[in-house]
Amino acid sequence: MNPTSAEERLERLNALPLRENLRGTVPYGAPQIDVPIQLNVNENTHPLPTAVREAIVTGVEGTLETLNRYPDREFTTMRESLARYLGHGLTADRLWAANGSNEVLQQILQAFAGPGRTLMSFPPTYSMYPLLAAGTDTGYIAGTREADFTLTAESAAAQVREHAPDVVIVCSPNNPTGTSTGLDVIEAVYAATEATRSMVIVDEAYAEFAHTGTPSALELLPGRERLIISRTMSKAFGMAGTRLGYMAAAPEVTDALRLVRLPYHLSAVTQAVALAALAHADALLATVEDIKAQRDRIVDGLDRLGLTPTPSDSNFVLFGPLQDPEAVWHGLLDAGVIIRDIGLHGRLRVSAGTEAETSAFLDRMQELADAGIAVPAP
Repeated sequence: MNPTSAEERLERLNALPLRENLRGTVPYGAPQIDVPIQLNVNENTHPLPTAVREAIVTGVEGTLETLNRYPDREFTTMRESLARYLGHGLTADRLWAANGSNEVLQQILQAFAGPGRTLMSFPPTYSMYPLLAAGTDTGYIAGTREADFTLTAESAAAQVREHAPDVVIVCSPNNPTGTSTGLDVIEAVYAATEATRSMVIVDEAYAEFAHTGTPSALELLPGRERLIISRTMSKAFGMAGTRLGYMAAAPEVTDALRLVRLPYHLSAVTQAVALAALAHADALLATVEDIKAQRDRIVDGLDRLGLTPTPSDSNFVLFGPLQDPEAVWHGLLDAGVIIRDIGLHGRLRVSAGTEAETSAFLDRMQELADAGIAVPAP
């Protein structure tokens, strides 16, 4: 049998009684190309320390005798461990988790958004937000940022008051720009939602990579029952394959998510892996400082090439605009290095890898610059 062409698959898809707001959309995902140096999806490229691997194996083995039983539906021990990790006086009843922070965000939208309601975020930002809105049949409102990709308190609050969304997401540090958002912006957005009683989410997936002294929105949780701080173990913990995201909020918010979560949504194996990782958080987070150093090397290296990197508080760097970003992307790929073309005005995004991976990227960028390929847009 001949494989079905993309056109045929699309035709068959459109023949189904698909929801109208999903027609014409495409699945989320970066290209998965097997090359030696993969710096395109903001992973922590450092391998897990041996002690952590052994702890995970031991933890998973401990679940084997009871895999015929459902896991702890409330994942209580894990929530207690997450609360200890985050600090800020948090307790287990203020923590929630799911299979990646995307599922956490999806559950929030299932509970507080949906048909007839709206979600607002501020592009350029994480491209999953409008897809999560579409998946929950939520209207999506695209706000705006300043020319340097920052977001001011005055602008953000004015936009929220104008559009009165039911849910607002602010990504900080922002993906794909790497820029952090000041707590004054979060406070202003929250104040702007008082009349509508809207939920405000701060997506801090990359918080651990921020420069020293950058505050977390966790500081703002007391007294703000509609504020949610989303985190993940995929990035700083280097555990993207585990699929464990979590959030901190008022206890009544976690109660709301219990209304929409699927039964026993976190497997016993996932809980065991996460608990082992949290017990060895210091060892896992030891790579963060190295990643930050490599990120700063990338910023300095690209700056010397005149390619205008955006200041980053994350584990990636956005740079450009380039005269021919596609040629740069392919030039890197030819050398076994893949980065991300995000389709943003001639800019490309590169994740900070190990020292060797970062050197390979910078060396190839120098070659492409010397060849007249990696040059700024006129």
